[in-house]
Parts: sequence; structure tokens; C-alpha cells
Amino acid sequence: MPEYFIGIDSGTQSTKAIVVDARTGRVAGSGAKAHGLIPKLPPGHKEQHPKVWIDAVIASVRAALKAAKVKAADVRGIGVSGQQHGFAPLDAAGNVIRPAKLWCDTSTATQCDEIIGKLGGLSRVIELIGNGVPAGFTASKILWLKQNEPQNYARLATVLLPHDYINFWLTGNKTMEFGDASGTALMDVRSRQWCDAVIAAIDPDLKAKLPAIQPSDQPAGKLRAEAARSLGVGGNVIVSAGGGDNMMGAIGTGNTRPGIVTASFGTSGTIYACSDKPVIDPEAEIAAFCDSTGQWLPLLCTMNVTVATEMVRKDFGWTFAKMDAEVKKTPVGAGGLVLLPYFEGERTPNVPDGTGVFFGVNNRTLAAGPFARAAMEGATLGMNYGLNRLRALGIAPTQIRATGGGSQSPVWRQIMADVFNAEVVCAQTAEGAAYGGALQAMWCCARQRGSKVEIWEITDEFVKLDRKSIAKPKPANVEKYRALQTLQDQLSRDLRGAFAKHRALVS
Repeated sequence: MPEYFIGIDSGTQSTKAIVVDARTGRVAGSGAKAHGLIPKLPPGHKEQHPKVWIDAVIASVRAALKAAKVKAADVRGIGVSGQQHGFAPLDAAGNVIRPAKLWCDTSTATQCDEIIGKLGGLSRVIELIGNGVPAGFTASKILWLKQNEPQNYARLATVLLPHDYINFWLTGNKTMEFGDASGTALMDVRSRQWCDAVIAAIDPDLKAKLPAIQPSDQPAGKLRAEAARSLGVGGNVIVSAGGGDNMMGAIGTGNTRPGIVTASFGTSGTIYACSDKPVIDPEAEIAAFCDSTGQWLPLLCTMNVTVATEMVRKDFGWTFAKMDAEVKKTPVGAGGLVLLPYFEGERTPNVPDGTGVFFGVNNRTLAAGPFARAAMEGATLGMNYGLNRLRALGIAPTQIRATGGGSQSPVWRQIMADVFNAEVVCAQTAEGAAYGGALQAMWCCARQRGSKVEIWEITDEFVKLDRKSIAKPKPANVEKYRALQTLQDQLSRDLRGAFAKHRALVS
């Protein structure tokens, strides 16, 4: 009897769903639903209402099932990938209290400083949880609610992350798993337990509002009958623990063994590696996450990747193919035009007040091609800042598996290979996070049936690389980008005081 698993990737700009055939790992059908941020919020505030996520899940799953032409009764499991760090606050009845502040919200920098100060400084925080408390993480969002909306905070009964909220709608259960929970700045990644000291720095009563953390191979629960009807599937469906988009992207690209590195080129940019032990950065630039398989996922995150390229592409009114063509015919290095792509602030390096800066504008570079190439190069150099930090911590990639929208551009893949000085390749399945959700659901279902199968056995069988997508570094380009990296890093350091003054001027 055929069996199918649904993977859902709930992102910042859209939700995607795929239906995967458990016999072959083939994607039988897919669907997507676009959604956006709440408009006209103050600078630094990025929010969505969780209802948007649910509506998009229903629409994308129904579209995927229709495309796959599978019987509702043949669906066995669902796995959800969600944007990390967002804060979905629920009251005692399970109702959403206010819109969720998202990973890209930088309005809580003051609360980050307060939490770190209460705990005795950044070094002490790293001792406690293995991570810092950047503005993107969840902890400062909770303190922000307490300080800025006390009437809403008084109603707070449960803290959920975006994928947890979708799981709650699917199952009725309030759960968290190790991977996504490690991005809250409330959990010690070594012990995989909530950290009482950090929680107390926000509110001693907060711990009662946090779900118990469960292993990633366990289900979040069974699909509710009402949710099953809304999605158009049968009733006997397991919902796996799911995870953050990076954790699910790791599974979906086969990054389930030490030594493999994934780079995701989406709205944000992430690079992460599988590790069998925690990788703690004493400077807290690399996130010491857990993954969603029972291992660890040292990760760097930049907030501006396709944010940068899409601003340029849309401003010039180009198609994706036209932008690729303009970048391809522009020399490496864009004639010395360098972009600091901090359009939404930045997380790695931690520059929450940052803005975008094009440096090197002159009569040769004030043209469409250089600006387009500088956007691709600047976003990639920004990611390479963090990759260099990963290398310093012992991660030595020889092959990088690229995913996300930016990875579909051949010219951008060559820039990646040259900047990273490593071979770059894509998986055959483009939607890595959604595919990871489906594979995790397959693993969870097998474990529930008594199987001892490991997640890497499943990914080794089903994750296939697209050999036609391989880009290898070109030594001459590697040297040029090494010099540009030094320049971008220096610009970032030198302008941080000016960024803070600019934020004060426009706020």
C-alpha cells in the first residue's frame, strides 16, 4: 500500500508544502502560498499574525495534494519546518494574544543588553547556555512584551515558536523540540534543558509558560480531526516534532553526519554543519544550536541575502534571468563596488542598527550591472564572514550544499564557490526545509512502529545531489574575493558608530 508524507516549510514570505512518496523519496506534488509582514510598523519591528501561517498551511497543503493526486487515506505523517525565533504568545485558552515578533525583528536590542547585564556579561551568558542573546532570538522578545505591553504580558500562558504554533493547530498539543528551542536563548544547548538563570532574568514565573522540551524523533501528536478536514487528509496521521527551518534544511540536504555543510540563500542566509558535540563560540557570533535529529548544528545567520538582490532586481524591473545575465557580464568584484548588505540590521556580525551601504560608487560603478553584482557578492561575503568564524572553530568544509532561492542562480553559485573557496552543489529537491520536514515525519513514523532506523540512513537513501549544479572555485577569483572580504569586514567595523547615530536620527 502506498504511503506519503507531507513536508511544510512556513517561512517569512511564503509557505510551501510538498508530498513525498515514502517508497522512492520522490516529490509527488507541491504547493505554495505567499504572505507578507504587517505593514507600516516602526523601523526594526517585523511582525506577522499566526493566523497567516495557518491559512497558508491549509492552502499550500491542499495545492500539493491536488498536484500529487494521492488518496487522502495514504498520507501517514506531516513534518513542519518554521522560521526560527519568532514569539507566538498564547493565553490560557490557546488564543493568540498579539502578532508574533519575528526572527528579523531588531527592536529588542535594549532588552538583549538588559538580560546580558543582569546575568553578569556575555561571557557568563555563554557559560550558562552556550549562546549569546542577540536581538533575533526569542528571549528578548518576551522581555519586550513584559515591558512594553504589560496588559498583554499579564495574559501570557504559553510561549510558542512559529513551527510549534502550527503543530499546536495541527494536534492541539503545546510542544517544543531540542532544535528550535535552542534558538530561544532560554535553553542550555549542552544539557538541552531550560536555563533557570536566564529565565529568572526575564521573569521567575516564565518557566511555567514554557512547554517541556522533547526529543526530535518523537511526535508532536496525532492530527486533529478538524485539522485533517481543513487539509484534506485522512485521520490516522502523525505530526512529527518538526523543527526550525535551518534544522529541517539540514535534514533535507542530507546534512545529518559530521563534515557536511549546508548554505541557505533565502531572505536570510545561513550556513550550518552537523556536529556530534556542541560547538560553542566564546564570542557568540556562531549560534551553538541543537539540530532536529539529536545532534548539534553550529550555525551562522545573516539577515540580508535575497533581501539585497531582490531590492536591486525589483528596482531595475528585471526578471531573474535578466539579473543573472547582467551579473555574468560584469567583472568579478563589480569594479570595486562593495555592498554592506545590512538593510534589515545584521546578526552576524551583530549590528542591529546597521543599514545598507554601497561603497565605491563612481562614474564607472554607478550602473545597473555593478550594483547587481555587488548585491550578490556583498550578500555572499557577509555570509563568508561567519563561515570564516566556523572555520576558526574547527569546521572545515570541502563541499557546501546550497539551498534556497539564491542557489537556483548558476552565476550566484559560482560567486559562492569563489567566495567560500569550496565546491558548491545543490540537492535535486530544491525545497530543502520542506523535504526535511517530510523525511523527519517518515523517521518519526518508523520509530513509532518500532523501527531503530537512524535519520542519516533515510537521508543517505533519499537525498540526491544535482551534479549539473556543481560550481568549483576559480583560484584567481578566490584571491580577488579574499581582498574584498577584508575590505567589507573593515567597513563593517568602522561604520558601527555611524549606524547607531543614524538609527537615533531616523527613529
